[in-house]
Amino acid sequence: MERPVLAAMVSCRTTQLSDAEKRIFSQCNPLGLTLFSRNIKNRTQLQRLITDFKNCVDRDDVLIAVDQEGGRVRRLAEPEWPSYAAAITLSRLPAPQAEEAAALHAGLIADDLRKTGINWNYAPVLDIAYPQTSPAIYSRTFGTDKDTVAQLGKIEIAGYIRGGVCPCIKHLPGHGRAAVDPHLQLPVLSAGWDELQNDFYPFMANNRAPAGMTAHIVIPAVDERHPVTQSKTAIDTIIRGAIGFEGLLISDALDMHALKGSIGEKALASITAGCDCVCYAMGRETELEELAAVCPLLSAPALDRYEKIKNIISKQDKQCCTQEDRARYMALIGSVPPYKEEYDATAVLERLNHPQSENKEKNKC
Repeated sequence: MERPVLAAMVSCRTTQLSDAEKRIFSQCNPLGLTLFSRNIKNRTQLQRLITDFKNCVDRDDVLIAVDQEGGRVRRLAEPEWPSYAAAITLSRLPAPQAEEAAALHAGLIADDLRKTGINWNYAPVLDIAYPQTSPAIYSRTFGTDKDTVAQLGKIEIAGYIRGGVCPCIKHLPGHGRAAVDPHLQLPVLSAGWDELQNDFYPFMANNRAPAGMTAHIVIPAVDERHPVTQSKTAIDTIIRGAIGFEGLLISDALDMHALKGSIGEKALASITAGCDCVCYAMGRETELEELAAVCPLLSAPALDRYEKIKNIISKQDKQCCTQEDRARYMALIGSVPPYKEEYDATAVLERLNHPQSENKEKNKC
């Protein structure tokens, strides 16, 4: 009989598992592991970390996830891995070239991920850019046109699936109107239901994607009190209702300051609202313990959605990109100026949650 699966994507603190982490993961059998820059030194080390985690949970179908969007949001970084353009850069190409670049982008990244043992990518972003869009989101979007966002998103989703990597669209039901960073505070959208149809559109066009991530935003037109991640009304009415999303629904990171309460309280509220599972990012031992003790197991509907993901990551005809593919991709993205930025929301969250680590780094300089 298969062991029940904890409805959580967990995280670890460094480039190797501690004895405590091994014990926790072995006991709780989480859905998977999300990797961050702090966990990645080089290919050999990363493959060893993934192998150790798989040995802990003793499941070949465990999910190994990463944020590898392109642009500044990449956990597999240079010089060990190739660089990729931000979504906004792809969207600024003429339509035929943008679509070709998006297909190559997803195929090449999927190839990189599979070669290291990663089978889930938190991408693509289907948010629409607005003048007020937070810098935490803006460059990660495919721009301001809903049809372009929907189409380039569809192409990338298909590319990841062909490569045997599960794509996770984000941030349902649309984060573009948020002017503040949810890593730091809770955004509230003032738009009415009719206006929000524009934001919903790219997700509606891709509602059969195998996985999706919620947005930590309040939409008063639907629920004045709770962020979407923790709002049964918003998930039922918008994500599962108006958008018709069918895939596995995961919360955005519980650690973000947009959500209030302990990790356990946040996890319970998110699952109760309708998330299939939660994402925990900071890798603190005490919070892992709390999550393992409090977080529910995958529900029957969530297990059915997980089965569909397992079919993707077990594909035998995995896409293998060529040097010619990479050369063509570089030629395409080299024809448009890259989007320049310095804002890194994940780094901000790391500093807020681990100020002592930041001070140690400063003292080294």
